[in-house]
Amino acid sequence: MKKTFSLVVIFLSLTIGNSYSKNELYDKIDLFGEVLEKIKKDYVDEIDQSEIMDSAINGVLQSLDPYSAYMSPELFEEMQTDTRGEFGGLGIEIGMEAGLVKVIAPIDDTPAAKAGIKAGDYIVKIGEEQVQGKSLMEAVKLMRGPVGTSIELTIKRKNVKKSLKFKIVRKIIEVKSVSSEILGDDKNLGYIRLKSFNENSDKQFLNIVQKFEKNSKIIGYILDLRNNPGGLLTQAINITDFFLDDGEIVSTKGRKESETRKFFARKGDEIGGKPIIVLINNGSASASEIFAGALKDHKRAIILGENSYGKGSVQSIVPLKNGGGIRLTISKYYLPSGDSISEVGVTPDILVEEAEVDFKMNTKSDNQLNYALNLFKT
Repeated sequence: MKKTFSLVVIFLSLTIGNSYSKNELYDKIDLFGEVLEKIKKDYVDEIDQSEIMDSAINGVLQSLDPYSAYMSPELFEEMQTDTRGEFGGLGIEIGMEAGLVKVIAPIDDTPAAKAGIKAGDYIVKIGEEQVQGKSLMEAVKLMRGPVGTSIELTIKRKNVKKSLKFKIVRKIIEVKSVSSEILGDDKNLGYIRLKSFNENSDKQFLNIVQKFEKNSKIIGYILDLRNNPGGLLTQAINITDFFLDDGEIVSTKGRKESETRKFFARKGDEIGGKPIIVLINNGSASASEIFAGALKDHKRAIILGENSYGKGSVQSIVPLKNGGGIRLTISKYYLPSGDSISEVGVTPDILVEEAEVDFKMNTKSDNQLNYALNLFKT
């Protein structure tokens, strides 16, 4: 009964301000109760009413957009570890698209990435469970499990006719968000790979930049955000600010006044105006797109690679009384130009598609990185 009441409250909240009259609203609530009673009484199999109510709550949230979702108390507790840099699972960031679970990006050096999962893949089966019709959080729950156990993912991939199957062993995922090395024939280019925007990314990133800046041979930077699914908005703002002297970085607009804000760069470019090439692909999403889009709009960097994912919204985690929570979209963000990247993404200045054969990032087969290196020679 308590869950039914919760759903009614959610339904009421979503319909306030709509064109429903009060009578129409109560008619809808009565209809929901009638349908629930019919299911309970006449459905062919006995049902778990608690699961039915969870699915109904999820249905309400997922009708809003692909990123809003309900988390059970168990999933909510697990989610708390995600932005701290350590969690169990396969190592992929996923979202919903047209009722399907889509891979936003595999995380570097994780079981999913090593198995060959790619950004843009659609997960159609997890083990023996069909994914279509399940919520995002139900899919997450199926993929997580005891460390050392394996799970088979069945994937549909663009331009590949047959389904692909990947057997992946679960492990503790430690997200080390920043790595670096010196590249170039003359060892004069700072290469920084930013894998995610988590709690400590800005500090790690700045430490690397400051070390590079002590090397007098460094003439420019390649910043690699490919397969970076995003993370914390504050981190995206802080890291973008390292390379701008002034101007707007990003703005957010929501229904509440508190969610409508503009964020500006502070004076000081950490690399003194040296040239930058930013690498992006279809797995660069959210905070990655803020970073790449701001540097592009300010003409501070050349953006190279493929069109980014197109996730231009901000989610807030709202705790619930039952120990669970909801992830709810509260605002959309806009680039300094005023453009929204939702469903559009950031278009690269130089389009270089990933080589189809034997492509592996930061190796001799990485044609996108090789293109960037060659640009510094001209």
